[in-house]
Amino acid sequence: MDIKLKKYSHLLTTKIIVFMIAVVCFTGGIKELIDVVVTNDSYYSIVMEDDYFLSKAFVRENEKVVSNLATLLREYKSEENILKGGSINEETLRMEVENLYSDFQMNSKSYRPELTEAENYTTFKREYADKITLAKEKLIKDDLRNYHAVLQELSEQKNPLYYASDGVNDFTNTTMKEKSQFTGYPAYLTFGDYKKEIFPKVMEENAQIQAITEPIQELNQDKTVVYLAFTDDFLNQKMKEWNEDKAAATKNLYILAAFLLGFILSFGYLILVAGRRSFKDEQVHLHTVNKLYNDINIFLCMCLMAIWITWMDNVGRTSIDKIAIPITIPISAVAIVLLLSLVKHFKNKSLLKHTLIFTIIRKLITIVRNVYESGNLAVKTVLIVIGYPVLIALTFFMFPVTIGLAAWFAFKKVKSFQAIQDGVEKIKAGNLHHRIEVENRGEFKNLASNINSITDGLKEAVDSELKSERLKTELITNVSHDIRTPLTSIITYVDLLKNEEVSQSAAEYIEILDQKSKRLKLLTDDLFEAAKATSGNISVDFEKIDIVSLITQGLGEVNDKIEAANLQFKLIHPQDKVYILADGKLLWRSIENLLSNIFKYALHGSRVYIDIEDAGSQIQIAFKNISAYELNISADELMERFKRGDESRSSQGSGLGLSIAKSLIEVQKGTFNIHVDGDLFKAIISFSKMADTE
Repeated sequence: MDIKLKKYSHLLTTKIIVFMIAVVCFTGGIKELIDVVVTNDSYYSIVMEDDYFLSKAFVRENEKVVSNLATLLREYKSEENILKGGSINEETLRMEVENLYSDFQMNSKSYRPELTEAENYTTFKREYADKITLAKEKLIKDDLRNYHAVLQELSEQKNPLYYASDGVNDFTNTTMKEKSQFTGYPAYLTFGDYKKEIFPKVMEENAQIQAITEPIQELNQDKTVVYLAFTDDFLNQKMKEWNEDKAAATKNLYILAAFLLGFILSFGYLILVAGRRSFKDEQVHLHTVNKLYNDINIFLCMCLMAIWITWMDNVGRTSIDKIAIPITIPISAVAIVLLLSLVKHFKNKSLLKHTLIFTIIRKLITIVRNVYESGNLAVKTVLIVIGYPVLIALTFFMFPVTIGLAAWFAFKKVKSFQAIQDGVEKIKAGNLHHRIEVENRGEFKNLASNINSITDGLKEAVDSELKSERLKTELITNVSHDIRTPLTSIITYVDLLKNEEVSQSAAEYIEILDQKSKRLKLLTDDLFEAAKATSGNISVDFEKIDIVSLITQGLGEVNDKIEAANLQFKLIHPQDKVYILADGKLLWRSIENLLSNIFKYALHGSRVYIDIEDAGSQIQIAFKNISAYELNISADELMERFKRGDESRSSQGSGLGLSIAKSLIEVQKGTFNIHVDGDLFKAIISFSKMADTE
């Protein structure tokens, strides 16, 4: 059985039959819905009501009588009262007078802006007295007309029996005037002396009974009484009509539910099989009708709905049930075909793509993109400036969509620009391995590609430079190491020769060999240490250091050299202790190099200043001295290897002291700078300040 269902489920014949069932069920449901609306005035709640006295129909049938009686007693009272103007609403009369006063201000020559409002109003009442009287008479005529209309409507009301009186004016459709006469009926409502009696009591449980009771309760009940009574014949007739209406409504709702269920099942089946030839078929098969653009499809569905509503609205209530089926069948059939076409495109994932608006925009974008990508920057700029307003003008009916597309386009371009800007910042910060990726094609893509090419070239140059520097450092280290072994032997044998008895000239030669070998050893040691410091291949043991104590102790150790150079050292430091985080040995080695530089090149008999300054988050140590020789080179040149202050001078210096000091300081995460001002030489070391936690 299951195989047979699968065999016939997607046949064209099956689809046509189910389609016809869907149209019939939809039309039948509309017909039943119209029957409920027309016959019972959309009174569906009758199905859930259990008693006539609890029904909405009971209230709806009697509230008009009560409302009319309340209007007569509260507003009109009698024809004499109306003619005297007793029924005129003061607020209504005031508004009429205000309208006339506005006319007086605008059109009357008697209006004087320089006069007070009271004076102008007095003139107005005198000049417009006739018009005010006419306006009042018009209100009286309107009330009189309404009064007789209410009386006419009440005179036609035979049931329920009513009697209403304010002590002077009586309104009734019966000869009964006593309350006891009305309470003898099977159902009644009486109001008087601020009391109400309702029978049967079940009537009070009606959720809408206030629609009957409130208009009367709002009256002054000192002298006012209102009695209503329902006769047996009247109640029996109304109950019979109510039961018939309830049965008809219940039947209509059941039929409507059946048609609705049939339509849901049939239309659901059509949605399931639309565009498929079997349950295993994954391809959506489109036909001629499916070539209609989806937005036009939706527009036609809306037009069909509007046509149906217009036709049904223009047909009288007596013939609407007759014309409903012939109008609904063709319109619903076409609407279902159009909806199933939308379903096919939804399954095919072309609901948006297969729209006239999307097609126009896509073609415009394709044309613009071809011109945009083939032109230079100036052409693209002009194209955007001119093309966008034209696009807005052509698509004014979908202005929000156009704005959205423009915002999306701008966002993509700004995102590309931001990616390039962030990438350049990272490259500028030294990250040469960063690649700038831009998704969109165009100028930004080309710019990103060019920057990446520059980065690749720069990275290759840096790698080459680093490789060359590393090779030089390794060469210096290896050569220095290889020289030190034979040099040690030479120094040793020179020392041995100095103890031998040799001629005077040989002794002089040995002395020269001793001096040159020691100088060569000093140069080799400095060269080896410079290579190690530059490469960063030095172990650093960070510790908390009291910089003042370190320098004070160090100056004590080199006091002999200070006296030999005839220098006066002035140490200036804060009163409180200051601490830095550094390697004590490497830091002293750096300071020792600076002091050695001072001993060699400072002017004899001059002062040397060492300033230790607490600069907030930094501790700065400045060494200042006067050079014995003219400083004929810049500070940058002095920092270069093998450079000395006086190039024409032969000295024992290697020219590596400052370079070694700078490298050692930087290894400890500090900074080292020198300044030259005439003959004044100043070296500044900076470290981050460390808090005193003791």
